[in-house]
Amino acid sequence: MPQLSKWKGKDSIEFSESVRKGEVDFESFYRELFIELKRINKKYGVFVTLASPEGLDAPGRGRIAGVPVSVKDNICTKGMRTTAGSRILEDYVPVFDAAVVSSVRKEGGVVVGKTSMDEFGFGTFSTNSAYSVPRNPWDESRCCGGSSGGAAALVSALDYPHIAIGQSTGGSISAPASFCGVVGLTPTYGRVSRFGLIDYANSLDKIGPIAKTVREAALMLSVIAGKDERDFTTEGKREDFTKYIAKDIKGVRIAVPKEYFGDGIDEGVKKRIWDAIGTLESHGAKWEEVSLPSTELGIATYYIIATSEASTNLARYCGMRYGAEGEIKGDFNEYFSEIRTKYFGKEAKRRILLGTFSRMSGYRDQYYMKALKIRTLIIREFRKVFRTHDVLISPTMPVIAPKFSEIEGMSPLEVYMMDTLTVPQNLAGMPSVSVPCGLHKGMPVGMHVIGNHFQEGKVIRVSDFWERVSGFPRTK
Repeated sequence: MPQLSKWKGKDSIEFSESVRKGEVDFESFYRELFIELKRINKKYGVFVTLASPEGLDAPGRGRIAGVPVSVKDNICTKGMRTTAGSRILEDYVPVFDAAVVSSVRKEGGVVVGKTSMDEFGFGTFSTNSAYSVPRNPWDESRCCGGSSGGAAALVSALDYPHIAIGQSTGGSISAPASFCGVVGLTPTYGRVSRFGLIDYANSLDKIGPIAKTVREAALMLSVIAGKDERDFTTEGKREDFTKYIAKDIKGVRIAVPKEYFGDGIDEGVKKRIWDAIGTLESHGAKWEEVSLPSTELGIATYYIIATSEASTNLARYCGMRYGAEGEIKGDFNEYFSEIRTKYFGKEAKRRILLGTFSRMSGYRDQYYMKALKIRTLIIREFRKVFRTHDVLISPTMPVIAPKFSEIEGMSPLEVYMMDTLTVPQNLAGMPSVSVPCGLHKGMPVGMHVIGNHFQEGKVIRVSDFWERVSGFPRTK
């Protein structure tokens, strides 16, 4: 009897319950699932590396027993190639699991493959990968968003139980979730261990789930969150975030930042968000317009800090100890330059140069140190708003997913400006959920629900309520 078809349209929580009860033929399910995964990968290019149905671990009895889990390709998986989307790590096979992968396996999840991404996370559209460029299941001529594009595209395209693990530095969970019409949960910085993550920018990187529903994302956050002695930035006790599901929103105080609805935001996108705010108000929430005046400084601040940290992180890939190597000849500079020129992509080289310049003697105080001060100012502005409000709501992205033909005509600065609405809260390290908010021109629009540090419960509560009253389709 076919095992896969009976689970079409069902969520991971119901599936896991059936696995624990022994009601699922595990081998048959995964044999059929991998046929579907190969079909989706061929059509949309969502994987860098796909696992094999042979030799999968038998399901345990944990909270996600038997659930298929995909992992972004910059998160280490023992015995499975991990490239971070770069040729310089093309042959890297980790000998250990990242902390989040260990947690997934411990709770019975089954890692099915590594999803496509921009090289080292350097991108807004997942077009900077050294491997496959994922295509949007809603319209193959359009991008998926980045840098966790393969993860969001797979969630959108696969109408069977599955949760993806993504990673965000400046919006890399929210952007693809918005463009692909799925749920992306970016936790507070320090909520989830970064042990085993191939770093982009250490003070900004966050790992979080991408799923079809808020409930599934909350479940996965429950699995992967918690203090880890191997990552000294982590704090907080393990918590069941699904307890915030199925609540009302009476009395919830919503802040709406006027700067997030200014020039450059598509009018159709604005309308979907305002319609959603009106719906939430009709169910008992209260909203108020607020100001976050430092928003306009976010992009410059983010790209100075992020590229500065990236340039130091990528210095280790010099052809000697980590990554690709070559024939040792000439002096050190000649050898290092040859390896890095050959194996780094164009955007990686650009960010290394930008970051190195920002940290140079004579420019460090003028750029990097000033950016750190502005980051503190942005955090203070957010905290001031959250003294009187529970969540902040805005569009996730200023536009719907662009076509690849449109992206080709964009300058690097125009691409960077696409992150205007996702960068500030990522600089502040605050949690957010991008939840589907209807369609504009036939493509998904994402609504961003943002909370104060370690207030994931509030953003989950509001996002889940909106999801239940909106009835937006979460797969294409």
